[in-house]
Amino acid sequence: MKRNFPRTAAAAAVLAASQLLSACAPVIVGGAVLGGTLMAADRRTSGTQVEDQTIEFKASNRVHEVLGDRGHVAAVSYNRVVLLTGEVPTDQDKTTVEQAVQRVDNVKSIVNELEVMPSTSITTRSNDTIITSKVIATFVDAKDLFANAYKVHTERGTVYLMGRVTEREADRATELARSIDGVKRVVRVFEVISEAELADMTPKPAKQ
Repeated sequence: MKRNFPRTAAAAAVLAASQLLSACAPVIVGGAVLGGTLMAADRRTSGTQVEDQTIEFKASNRVHEVLGDRGHVAAVSYNRVVLLTGEVPTDQDKTTVEQAVQRVDNVKSIVNELEVMPSTSITTRSNDTIITSKVIATFVDAKDLFANAYKVHTERGTVYLMGRVTEREADRATELARSIDGVKRVVRVFEVISEAELADMTPKPAKQ
């Protein structure tokens, strides 16, 4: 069953996201807040988080250099794996964009989800932003997930989930994302870790 969110709640979520993008606030990258205590809760090192931000910035510049305004491309990096989504005019453009981003320093691999089709409308992209906000809010509300372990990106109603998670966490996040109204499908771009690895990276309570 799809979950319906009140319009006011969705608008508030988008407003909160836009406020966090101000220069004096932590940076939101694909739905995950980088900065302050939330950076410490991320399962990447602080250095890798900053590196991912740099990769995204450089990738966007490379895409603009080779594509100009002929398409709409988003580059989202998690643990140096870059997810490419959006629309490009030709198959050659799809290949050219991937090759350009692959040349960015420190990129480990690329997941190319670009579609050869006309660019989407502002309305479609706004709806995608709202869906992303709903998914993040659902993860935050869930009692059995660490919301900061995930990076969420939406394109044309398809929700892409990234993060370093266990199989159990991957399945649960997928289930929750699929329950959101407006989600057409969920694509998992996870780095799967074991329960033992998760236990090792979980902060231990201080000894009294």
